[in-house]
Amino acid sequence: MKYFVLIPDGAADEPQESLGGKSPLEYASIPTLDRLAMQGRVGLTNHVPDSFNPGSEVACMSLMGYDPMKYFTGRAPLEAAAKGISLGPEDWAVRCNLVTIEDNGDGPVMADFTADHITTDESVSLLEAAQKGLADDFPEATGWEFVPGISYRNLLLFRAKDGAASELGVDLRTTAPHDRVKQHIADAFPRGTGSRLLTEIMGHSETWLKDHPVNASRRNKGLGIATHVWLWGAGQRPAFESFKSKYGVQGTMITGVDLLRGLAALAGWRCREVKGATGYLDTDYAAKGQAAIDELRTSDLVCVHVEAPDEAGHEGNASAKVKALEEIDEKIVSPVIEYLEQQGSGGEPYRVLVCPDHPTFCSTRMHSRGLVPFIIAGSGVKGVSAETYDEKAAAVGETLAQGSTLMAALFEDTEG
Repeated sequence: MKYFVLIPDGAADEPQESLGGKSPLEYASIPTLDRLAMQGRVGLTNHVPDSFNPGSEVACMSLMGYDPMKYFTGRAPLEAAAKGISLGPEDWAVRCNLVTIEDNGDGPVMADFTADHITTDESVSLLEAAQKGLADDFPEATGWEFVPGISYRNLLLFRAKDGAASELGVDLRTTAPHDRVKQHIADAFPRGTGSRLLTEIMGHSETWLKDHPVNASRRNKGLGIATHVWLWGAGQRPAFESFKSKYGVQGTMITGVDLLRGLAALAGWRCREVKGATGYLDTDYAAKGQAAIDELRTSDLVCVHVEAPDEAGHEGNASAKVKALEEIDEKIVSPVIEYLEQQGSGGEPYRVLVCPDHPTFCSTRMHSRGLVPFIIAGSGVKGVSAETYDEKAAAVGETLAQGSTLMAALFEDTEG
């Protein structure tokens, strides 16, 4: 059996006035996904337990079959794993966005959680300045290191060397910057043990970055600048059991996002890097589809994660979300299913799972907990089908209250 899993991140939404009262999934032309819904088993599930914030770090962990109540320790440790960073038992990882904060006269606002999609090279240079500023302004805060990632997505690590202890505690709570787009941030700073240090670092970063040559160059080009670092998603190392020991198959992840690379690494999956996979609306959908086909020749299970619908939701752009869904259907799902059907005609069975991790509402530009539509289709799959793949159509099927059980449902023997 071959397994194909598709995660259209943040694809679930609500009816949009601009789309004639339809959700992006209802409005989009997605014939292959609709056909899978007609041939397979549809339903709704929730990947975000009530006690968690509705982030992809929680929701994607659940979608991959790991109960967040058992396995989740924070987002940043997952991204550290993606970079091959091993955390000691007393170490901490903190997600570090480069962001644009502006004061509109009524207090500071999160103008852009990506610093206008700042480049990776620019981020490296800015974080070098931040590291120097940290050493100068916080000489007592030893063991802290900024680690560049991709674009605005970076890390701040604490290493417990020579008996040094972190000021952070398990009660630390932070706010994701993408959940405060165009909103005031006065009540969004860290709280709990260690919050004072993180908040002070964020405040001092304005001075470290303000007159940096990178920002000067971006201003001259009419681009947005990185005004601050924003620290969130802190946590310590998680303890995963391997996916193969849980489900009996080996997986491959295709994604443009470090979070999913980290989840894959912790699950024991390999990652297939794809040129042009940007983690944004301009990602190379066709390249991801071809990479999935290539990997299915040798892997038991291939998962393709696409960030684009989520990014469109954060921008409040319903038409961009529709376009992303149509690109996913045409350039990823259609060729992969065609390949699997060709192999199936030769006797090789396959199954497909399609499910967003969480809704990202265009109206709020934020992640939300709540029900998302899933499809399980392919060899031996029985259950309630639907005419189309969308939130309303999937409601005719079953509802899985615990999203982390969905992966196990993919492997169930449902024939007969």
